[in-house]
Amino acid sequence: QTAKICNNMLLGILMIGTSEALALGVANGLDPKVLSEIMRRSSGGNWALEKYNPMPGVMETAPASKGYAGGFGTDLMLKDLGLAQENATAVKASTPLGGLARSLYAAHSLGGQGALDFSSVIRLFQKA
Repeated sequence: QTAKICNNMLLGILMIGTSEALALGVANGLDPKVLSEIMRRSSGGNWALEKYNPMPGVMETAPASKGYAGGFGTDLMLKDLGLAQENATAVKASTPLGGLARSLYAAHSLGGQGALDFSSVIRLFQKA
């Protein structure tokens, strides 16, 4: 159980960082496929860029390219981030990024996105 919530906390944090970076690049006119490939091959490379890109149209098989349907729901990620924060409090561990990730996923869920795949969190960072 502890390993699972630690892994999912890291995954949630990585998805937020990946989403924020992609949204910034696209807002500056970069092609999301090109930017994703550059980051994937560089020091920012991670699982989200490799297997689960949050930007629609970059990976055909990712939930992002399917309207964020299926996958691991935002509300499930929010639940696991809550469990991680409860555990951190219990053992007096410092997890400020985990707490911030929980807050961002909570805002996303409250915005009506809870049933969508957790990679839809990119919507928090995209231009309106």
